[in-house]
Amino acid sequence: MATVAVSRLLVGGFSFENCRRNALVEGEVRKVGYGLPAARKTGTTICGVVYKDGVVLGADTRATEGMVVADKNCSKIHYISPNIYCCGAGTAADTEMTTQIISSNLELHSLSTGRLPRVATASRMLKQMLFRYQGYIGAALVLGGVDCHGPHLYSIYPHGSTDKLPYVTMGSGSLAAMAVFEDRYKPDMEEEEAKRLVRDAIAAGIFSDLGSGSNIDLCVITKGKVDYIRPHDEANKKGVREKEHEVMQLAGDYKYKRGTTGVLTKVETPLDLEVVEEYVQTMDTS
Repeated sequence: MATVAVSRLLVGGFSFENCRRNALVEGEVRKVGYGLPAARKTGTTICGVVYKDGVVLGADTRATEGMVVADKNCSKIHYISPNIYCCGAGTAADTEMTTQIISSNLELHSLSTGRLPRVATASRMLKQMLFRYQGYIGAALVLGGVDCHGPHLYSIYPHGSTDKLPYVTMGSGSLAAMAVFEDRYKPDMEEEEAKRLVRDAIAAGIFSDLGSGSNIDLCVITKGKVDYIRPHDEANKKGVREKEHEVMQLAGDYKYKRGTTGVLTKVETPLDLEVVEEYVQTMDTS
């Protein structure tokens, strides 16, 4: 039986067939009272850079729960081994438990081999664990360390893919941080220059992303030494509005003189209340 192969003419441009399919599926689902799951929005800025003698990792300290700031000073740079640390973005519980599990396994590996683990080993264990769960573990990681082969820096995505680069960023503020890196990075930087670059990259994420904020933590890893600086800097000082650019430095305390805004009408309604108990409770603003 003869078959005839008919070649279809290729049409340029984008295909929106899946958009129409998704709209149809959403309409059918809503008829029975359900809705499609929404994308989870997480807020963090983490990054790292390789310099002449080691690796500098950086992170902000804001933890959010929806639009609420749940923790203003959480630690996002996690211990993996004496020569390897890992920044975590995404779901806080997933980043905490994932790094703890890999840290425990690497400790057993180190005891078995009698030497410090290599950064590539930690990267392989993390990517295999995340790939096994097909992205359901919401952990976006920046892994950095120094081993017998020198300094290494990896970015690890929730589905298990990895990048090995001289500078990486992750999290919702990663685009602003990457802009700083692409503008000012150069190979074989000195330690102070690398720390200043990472600090400015995290600050860019803090000022450009609502999900990032509070302080800036740094972790400087060199051969045989780790300097975990927490906090390294406080980017958002309370009551002070500051432009990062030196050309346009503006500062204000948001206090205006009486009469700045004109009052059109004024109504006073007396309330007949009886005070039963009165006490003052101070709010934690640290």
